[in-house]
Amino acid sequence: MSAVIDVAKKKQGFKVPEIRLELPEPMFFIVKFPGRKFSDEELYAIDAANEDLRIEMNAEGDFEIMPPPFPETSRKNWDIDLQLGIWAKKDKTGVCFESSAKFTLPNGAKRMPDAAWILKERYFALPQKEREERFARIAPDFVIELRSKSDRLRNLQKKMKEYAVNGVRLGWLIDPYQKKVHVYRANGGIEILENPQKVSGEDVLPGFELDLTEIW
Repeated sequence: MSAVIDVAKKKQGFKVPEIRLELPEPMFFIVKFPGRKFSDEELYAIDAANEDLRIEMNAEGDFEIMPPPFPETSRKNWDIDLQLGIWAKKDKTGVCFESSAKFTLPNGAKRMPDAAWILKERYFALPQKEREERFARIAPDFVIELRSKSDRLRNLQKKMKEYAVNGVRLGWLIDPYQKKVHVYRANGGIEILENPQKVSGEDVLPGFELDLTEIW
């Protein structure tokens, strides 16, 4: 696979090196820019010029780059988003986000969970400009990460711990290959459920149960 990070320097008016990586197959990889911090505007330009890649940024400012999901992962993502969305519409206390939303966590990392939910009172307390033109500086109340074929489990586990430390109250790492759900809670607790048919939103999403029948 050939991956290119190119931000159309002339049009954007700033200098960012073009990076080409030749990889044998789609996989997670990291690009470091020592001593370089990117603005939201620059990061948006990089995203726009690389629509075929998912680009997150860790707390150190390194780019964490992933290929787009394969069709089967996309199908499972859609089922998860649908179930969460139906519950949220009935519950009316929060808003849902799918995998293209990027959030700035308190530690500076910019993350794109596969699904997220935020209490309305928290989300709409953000200025409109922040919600419409920035990678909103807010940690979701709830996140889901769905492991895909190209994901390394240890990388996802590290990300889930980061979510919890940065204010996410409940997180699920769903691993369809091992049929496990790793549950991360704000108190630092981690529980691994073996082949569950449903998983509960507990007191963060009261009344919500994700049916995993179509995920396994």
